[in-house]
Amino acid sequence: MFAQGLRRAGWLAGLPALALIWASATLYAAPQIADAIEAEGARVASGTATGTGEPWLRLEARGRDLGAAGEAPDVGERETVLAKLAALDGPRRIVPEVGLVETASPFQWAAIRTGTARVALEGSRPAEIGRRALEARVTGALAPGTHLDDTARAARGAPPDFPSAAAFLAARLSGLAKGGRAALSDTVLSLSGEALDVPAYEALRAALSDPPAGFSVGRIEIVPPAVAQYRFAVEKSARGIVLDGFAPSAADREAALRAAAEAVPGSSVQDRLLTARGLDPAIDPKTLIGFAFKLAELIQSGTVAFADDAISVTGDAIDAQAIPDAAALMREARPAGVKPGPVTLAARPLSPYRVAIRRTPEAVTLTGHLPDEATRERVLAALRPRLFREPVIDRTRLADGAPPDLGTALAAAAPLVVNLATGEMSVSDRVLTLTGESLYREAASRTPDRLAEVLPPGWTGQATISARQPAETRDPAACRAEAAATIAGASLRFPAGGATLTPAFYPVLDALAALAKACPTLRIAVSAPADPAKAKAAPAAGEGAAAEVPPTSMAATAHNEAPTATGSAKEPVKAGAKEPTKAPPKPAPKAQAEAGTHAAPKKPETAKGTDNKSAASKAAPAQKAAKQPPPKEATDDPPLDLPRLRAQAVIEYLLQAGIRPEQVAAGPDAPAGPVLLALLP
Repeated sequence: MFAQGLRRAGWLAGLPALALIWASATLYAAPQIADAIEAEGARVASGTATGTGEPWLRLEARGRDLGAAGEAPDVGERETVLAKLAALDGPRRIVPEVGLVETASPFQWAAIRTGTARVALEGSRPAEIGRRALEARVTGALAPGTHLDDTARAARGAPPDFPSAAAFLAARLSGLAKGGRAALSDTVLSLSGEALDVPAYEALRAALSDPPAGFSVGRIEIVPPAVAQYRFAVEKSARGIVLDGFAPSAADREAALRAAAEAVPGSSVQDRLLTARGLDPAIDPKTLIGFAFKLAELIQSGTVAFADDAISVTGDAIDAQAIPDAAALMREARPAGVKPGPVTLAARPLSPYRVAIRRTPEAVTLTGHLPDEATRERVLAALRPRLFREPVIDRTRLADGAPPDLGTALAAAAPLVVNLATGEMSVSDRVLTLTGESLYREAASRTPDRLAEVLPPGWTGQATISARQPAETRDPAACRAEAAATIAGASLRFPAGGATLTPAFYPVLDALAALAKACPTLRIAVSAPADPAKAKAAPAAGEGAAAEVPPTSMAATAHNEAPTATGSAKEPVKAGAKEPTKAPPKPAPKAQAEAGTHAAPKKPETAKGTDNKSAASKAAPAQKAAKQPPPKEATDDPPLDLPRLRAQAVIEYLLQAGIRPEQVAAGPDAPAGPVLLALLP
């Protein structure tokens, strides 16, 4: 039976035995053949050693074939080596893959994680550094057991200290998942890939802030790791704000830190945020951060937390009004994709009770709490009349627990903060603190005493005011020429019957004030007119003419000519005209000319305590008795001191704009028309 089976199978019966013989021969003989072939070529490779001590020729047996690789120093040596390999008896054929050492520009090298324990090297490596020496540096920076697949080719043009940069980049691969790439282009380092976990991401950020000497960090595209439970929290207390949880990117993390610093200026911000993915793509991270801080504004202490796609707020509200405000925010302003969480707030008495008034060149801002609307209106009424252009921004809220006489203290101290160039008045219970910068040294030195005088009993005040440094002085002649040009092009007119500055005044007065800061010798006289339709008839020639001349005009007109027969004074000396030699007109009263004083101007008195009208009546009693009584309509005329009120409004603006009190004074009343600005000697 067996013999019959063999006869039927024929030669096929010997195939298994033949296969077994072939496999045994291959497994046993092939390695020996490969070793023999490589041994023959090793003698040729050893002859290609360079200055590094390593041969540039690399040989690899591929069955009975011999692969030759490496970078020859020149064409002649490459041809010589290939000829020696071709003369060997063992290899069936030579597979030449030998290149030449060239100059690489830019010099590029990269390490790529191809697996958990495998890293591929590609690009160019320095020809002056041996392959094995560089691989040893790179392997030392990688995790133990990592295998290198080095296909980098030797080239010239490597930057100095290339091995240190290569080891630095290789070490960064330990924090990246498969596909991570660390590369070098000349002296610029780059990194891309996904971080393995949150600690690895933070370690990468820290390491990249300190690259090797002589190298800089270029393109960084590290994807943060994903977390299963994404959360974000703002914890607020008297000590400051603590940020906890995650942010999707470094930019979002910076946005959260900026928002925290703005929420508690001057207080501490503790950053516990980590960068990680996991936020629902439907939720905009910056919108979420902004909404969280809107809720945080409504609490004294507590936590605003986002977790499981829902946001909640707990803690002590800043006042009773904040509880419904938080609920309204949760209903109406919640970001898309965010679910509403619980609002658990309690209203507690404010301790300490705070309110602040901040003065900037752009605006005056009120923040904090006030006890009622009456106190709010009282404070606003104390601020607004002292401001020309700056708006008053009221951000106060109403809450119980205010200290006694809070409204009195704020209303009394409000002018002090308004008079500053920049500053802030803050109240904490019954302690008022004033800080800032004044335009004038005298006003800065007087402020602490004035604050102590105006505060109600039981209050404590502290003022720390510095004087602004004077501007650099300029040549007096150039100052007068520039001031004259500014005045010559001005046409400043008040509205009929009013003493309120119009927008046309601001550019001219601002330019004069800025010039006066740099020109201490520049002095300006301001003469304002009455309204033509409301002006009274002038007295007849010889009827009290001398008495009708305003006192402030006497010094300005004495040098040029006496009053005319109608009693009108000559206009102030304008730029370019002959200037008077006598003393300039007397400034406004000290209480009104001081820096920062903005009380309603009063009509200046003559040296004997009488005004122009009374002087005229004493000078000519007989003529006055002969005149007809004025018509009834005269009772509706503007006040006789309307020119003085207008001049004082201009002076007040110049003082607030920075001109010193001794540099501006009221001149004689001007004729109907625009305001006259004159340069004084």
